[in-house]
Formats: sequence, C-alpha cells, structure tokens
Amino acid sequence: MMCVALRLRVFLLVLLLPLALAACGTPRVLELSEAPKADIAGTVQIYVATTREISAQPVYFSGERGPKLSFARLDITVPRNHKTGDLELPDSGPGDPAKHFTATYIQKLDLAPVVSDVRKELQRRPASQRDVLVFVHGYNTNFADAVYRFAQIVHDSGFKGVPVLFTWPSRGQLLAYPYDRESAFYSRDFLELNLRAIARDLGTSRMDILAHSMGTLLTLETLRQAAIRGDGTFGGKLRDVMLAAPDVDLDVFKTQMREIRRPVTVFVSADDRALDFSRRFAGDKKRLGAVSSKDTETIAELEKLGVKLIDISEVSSSDSLNHAKFASSPKVVQLIGQRLQQDKGIGFAGPQFGDRVGDIAGGVMGTVGSTVGLVVTAPITIISGATR
Repeated sequence: MMCVALRLRVFLLVLLLPLALAACGTPRVLELSEAPKADIAGTVQIYVATTREISAQPVYFSGERGPKLSFARLDITVPRNHKTGDLELPDSGPGDPAKHFTATYIQKLDLAPVVSDVRKELQRRPASQRDVLVFVHGYNTNFADAVYRFAQIVHDSGFKGVPVLFTWPSRGQLLAYPYDRESAFYSRDFLELNLRAIARDLGTSRMDILAHSMGTLLTLETLRQAAIRGDGTFGGKLRDVMLAAPDVDLDVFKTQMREIRRPVTVFVSADDRALDFSRRFAGDKKRLGAVSSKDTETIAELEKLGVKLIDISEVSSSDSLNHAKFASSPKVVQLIGQRLQQDKGIGFAGPQFGDRVGDIAGGVMGTVGSTVGLVVTAPITIISGATR
C-alpha cells in the first residue's frame, strides 16, 4: 500500500511540475491595510459564504472542511493604476494600496446579520441593479486568492449588483487535487442551500453564477440535484450560468445536463495547460473546458443539450497556464460584464459555427434576432449557441 501511495505521489509530481513552476510562492493571506482614497481606483465589497473551517487571522478560513456554512463581509480596494485583466498582488506582505489589491475590512458574520446586510445592499440599489453574482472558484485556491480574484472580476466586469463568493475547502496545494475534488462534492448541499436562501430571502431580482475550473463541477452537481428536487430555477431567480475552463469530464457533463435542462454558457480554450494535466490524471478523458472548435460532433451534441460554447483559444492573457483567461483577458472579463448587464445575456442566434465575434460587425455586434449588442475585438469564436 505504501509503495502504491509513493508511486502515485511521484506520478503527480511529474504531471504537476509545469504547474508548480508557474505557481510557486508562499500561501497568500489577508493582511489588513489602510488605503487612502488618492491611492485607489475603487473598493469592492464582497459577501462570503463558505464551507471552509474557521481559522485565526490572517487566514480567516482554512482549507479544511467546516461542519456548516460560515459567512463574512470584506472590502477589497483596487490600486489606482490597475490594468483590466491584471491581478496586482505583492510577493509577500500586505502590499501597497496604490500598487496592489488590498484588504481593508473583514468581518465574520452569523446567518441573520449577513441576510440583513445583503437585503439592505440590494434595496439601496436601483431596481435594475438588484442582482446577485455568485462566484465559485476552482482547484488549488485558498481563501485569500479566491477573494482577490473575485474582487478583480467584479471591478473589471463593471458588475453593479451584490457579489457573493462561495468558497469551498480547497487546500490551495498542487498535490491536493484529490482532496479538493472530494471537497467540491462535500460542498454540494451547502451551495444549494446558499442559492435557495439568496433566491428566497434577500429580495434579489435575479442571480447569476460564474464558476471556474473545479468549481464548475461543484456548480453542476448542485444544479443537477436542485433540478432533481423539482426546482432547478430556484423560484425563477436563476438566470445566467457561466462556466469558465470547466474541469469536468465530458461524459459526466452530458449526464449532468440531461437532468439540469437549462442553458449554460461555457468558455473553452484548447491550449489550457492546467486542463491538460487534469485530462492525463483522469485517465486521458477530455475535459469540457478544453473542447476544440475541431470537435464538431461534440459541439453538435452539446448544443442539443442547451450549451453555448465560446472559444477563447486564440485570446492572449497574462496567465501562463491559459487557465484563467476568463478573468485575466481584458476582453473576456468585459464580455462577461456585458452579459451580466443584458436581460438575455449572450444569446447568439445570428452567428454560426466559426464566426468570430469581432468579425461580425467590425467589432461591434448589433442585435440580430436575440443576439445582444457587444463591443468585442478579441479573437473570441462562437462555436455553438443557437437560441432556444
């Protein structure tokens, strides 16, 4: 048994070496700082629901599994010279608010206070902005990393509603892939409870979900069991479901979608190095997030299941693994923001297989059928998505 475990660790090390070289450094924590207004471009207020175990400062929530949902509220400042798509963080320490994303406020909350706070936040907004965006992060992500990434997405996308981070017990360690996967399954019921509470108790007009990597597995499993229970729309409040670089087996995804029975949008990239590792670790089975525009049979099958695929393979970003293009590419994160601002999201009725968004109307995509007007010049390709 020990020999088998040793061989597994060696195998993982060989597969993970490229990822390790791209993700070295000490685990990030949330160290509070003061941020003068002159040093910042804005502040993002985030509410947190988590299945992580409560920990002391500056970790706050660890990578171990908590017995129940815990809650918090955070304020994250955006540096004055922030560039869209970048996540400016220091190598260590709290950083400089003028140069880095910075945590300025953190408060752990019980259920009743967090519900009251979010209700007030929604009510003080105009009716058109009473939306909740739920972000579900991926594998190898600790609490601080999830918070900072979501703050960057909210700021760069221009989202005006209330951001809610659902953070699950990823240990934030490359060799903890099996543990993280089990933690994602562990969190299914908790995520469903959280989504139902948002839809029922907060007074939101609608809620959208953005999930990344292994977080898409958690999201899909949650939506599947919610549909089986008889209310997969969460009282009609659930609108957009966006899956970025999903680390999900294609065969598994098809079975999930047969129960979910609702449209989802998937951002794929054939050059995703992290998903290439996942494929090899999972018995050489193709991951949903690595579907290529050449996989015409797969695309046709997915389209019948209500899947809208957007190929960002040719999009360049600062992400060396090509796994976080949805957030690190300025054009893609702004595309997500445009989707959240539109009642019908990205509904591509006019364009056909292989059309580039930027080529459809010289970079400006007007309304064609149910196609939402977007300003997009990056080489983003719509490879499926007829409106239903």
